[in-house]
Amino acid sequence: MPTKRPLPVHRVSDMTTVTISSKYQVVIPRDIREAMGIRPGQRFQAFQYDDRIELIPVRPIREARGMLKGMDTTIKRGRE
Repeated sequence: MPTKRPLPVHRVSDMTTVTISSKYQVVIPRDIREAMGIRPGQRFQAFQYDDRIELIPVRPIREARGMLKGMDTTIKRGRE
């Protein structure tokens, strides 16, 4: 049996069907959990986007440090 390897961050995983429980809970498939490093108790923001639901992991603000480094801030601005 071939070993499943984690999905690269930039790749969209294969479509998997999940079931909503009577308590409106959904189990995230193992290959997705492992590829994204999702842990029990981790928090997500839930958004309705058109006809789908998107879950965005809540990350500590410290992880954002330096993410805008090197960003080009020379944009044309309107009259102030």
